[in-house]
Amino acid sequence: MSYKVLLIKPFSAYEREQTPAEDADLTHVERGSPAGEYLRRFWQPVALSSELGELPVKVRMFGETLVLFRAKNGQVGLLEPHCSHRGSSLEFGICEDNGLRCCYHGWLYGVDGTILETPGDPPESTLRHSLCHGAYPVHEYKGLVFGYFGPPALKPEFPIYDSYEHPGDRLVPYYITYPCNWLQVHENVMDPAHAVFLHTRISFSHFADVWGELPEMDFVPTPTGMIYVTSRRWGDNVWVRSNDILLPNLAQVGHVWEDGSTPKEFARVAITRWTTPVDNTTCRIIGWRHFHADADPRGLADESRCGPESVDFFGQGGDRPYEERQRIPGDYDAQISQRPIAIHALENLTRCDRGVAMLRQLLRRQIKRVAEGGEPTLSPVRSGGLIPTYTHDTVVPVPARGGDREADGALLRAVSKAITEIVVKGPHQEQADRLQQVRALIREFAERQREAVA
Repeated sequence: MSYKVLLIKPFSAYEREQTPAEDADLTHVERGSPAGEYLRRFWQPVALSSELGELPVKVRMFGETLVLFRAKNGQVGLLEPHCSHRGSSLEFGICEDNGLRCCYHGWLYGVDGTILETPGDPPESTLRHSLCHGAYPVHEYKGLVFGYFGPPALKPEFPIYDSYEHPGDRLVPYYITYPCNWLQVHENVMDPAHAVFLHTRISFSHFADVWGELPEMDFVPTPTGMIYVTSRRWGDNVWVRSNDILLPNLAQVGHVWEDGSTPKEFARVAITRWTTPVDNTTCRIIGWRHFHADADPRGLADESRCGPESVDFFGQGGDRPYEERQRIPGDYDAQISQRPIAIHALENLTRCDRGVAMLRQLLRRQIKRVAEGGEPTLSPVRSGGLIPTYTHDTVVPVPARGGDREADGALLRAVSKAITEIVVKGPHQEQADRLQQVRALIREFAERQREAVA
């Protein structure tokens, strides 16, 4: 049956004879799917460390149900759920000193899937030496538990980004589950225009009034993915902001309550978050809220609200009453309502959507490369130091020099381009040196701007 994607007449919904299929190459994540196999080549967060106590935890990733547990010796295991003996679920197992014991007949599994005991067998039995239970590698870091779900021989080193080691930072883990596909949640980070409307003009200002100014926008590739660059005027200040996508599904976001009123240079990350696929129609934002002077200069954040299914800024979950969400929608409502899997063939992208289109193109290129037997070319490799990242908020005093919006727009673009050159192509040393050098270069730039209007 044929269908019409583009309707051009009033009252023509009947002419939409059939809904197109979703873009499965980008959205589907089950084993063997192009995107799923690509995403499996990276360490993915599975749970918060605080969730692992005396009992195992049932989790889902990439459409697989698994059992996560902490043995009494502190090691963490991620096992296939059904006992290799008779199939009972290991979510009912017993966490012991060196593994997880099935409740049904007592088989004991190590964190790597080694079968340590089969107590119902005679002592001379060699059965356990001829089998191994399915398991995935685990890495625990700063309150998050990560799993690697790809080919064992291709397991990458766990990447350490500079934002994880920011001076004076406290990383507080959290997650929120979204009943929709991973991509429509992830790509929101490359859609700065939505902050103007959803977060400011539609109902009320979720953050600060400056967010309602439609910014100058650019989208720039980086060694690890891409950033957006926005610039807004607020009085005599120019606020330049970049959020970072680190392929495939990691994003870093700046201070959500930034108001553009106070000069600052290279203020760093407030949110580090992965959009992890639970299955094709469910995903989870999981990561850290950062608590440091850059991320909360006015003391508006609330660490106590960050944890399982909760974070401390507006509109990120479905916990509010439905009518309130209709009247004052947030990110959660806008994203899950795009259908369980957004249908790209029905979209009509505009200039504001360049970042979304660019991200999809980057992902498609990498997915294709892996499907053809290659390596992800943008996979970060740590070579003795921290991997540079680019999320920042910078506010510099640059008064308007022309009497019209077009002239000021050109000035905003020039300022944001100069600052982005410093951030992306400037010093890439260890975190402390890079932080200081980038800030010094931005201060020098701001001083030149001040002298130009003196």
